[in-house]
Amino acid sequence: MTRRAWLPALAAVLVSAAPALAEIAPNDVVFADGAVEASLTGTPGDPVAGAKVMTTNALGNCVACHQIAAMPEVEFPGDIAPALDGAADRYSEAQLRGIVIDAKHTFPDSFMPGMYKTSGFIRPGNGYTGKASEGDPPPILNAQQIEDVVAYLLTLKD
Repeated sequence: MTRRAWLPALAAVLVSAAPALAEIAPNDVVFADGAVEASLTGTPGDPVAGAKVMTTNALGNCVACHQIAAMPEVEFPGDIAPALDGAADRYSEAQLRGIVIDAKHTFPDSFMPGMYKTSGFIRPGNGYTGKASEGDPPPILNAQQIEDVVAYLLTLKD
């Protein structure tokens, strides 16, 4: 392959990898009074994808604990956590991002799991074995899913 032929191919690979290179790793997230100013991906979140994350059992499943009036089709919404109605009126984008990433930075007594947390656990288990896990567990949500959930929460105004 000549130099001129492989150079555009290399450029295409680098451009497609750019979002992954810009992603902030869970242990590199910077909190300021519970808020996270910087986007985790540099890519705007998609509120439609965020709604899917919030209502999917294998993903965030936010509706297991939170009620959301804008989602009347959700069966059996939880009521053990605050309703999310008007969240965008109560919190800034940075505050919402911080709460979704790890609510304990804002609410120390919260039982909400850190959705983008991989360390600092007391003793995570290794899937029903009764043994401690080897190394850090992966985050519950990836960086883009966090941004998508934040984008959806920003639509929830009174």
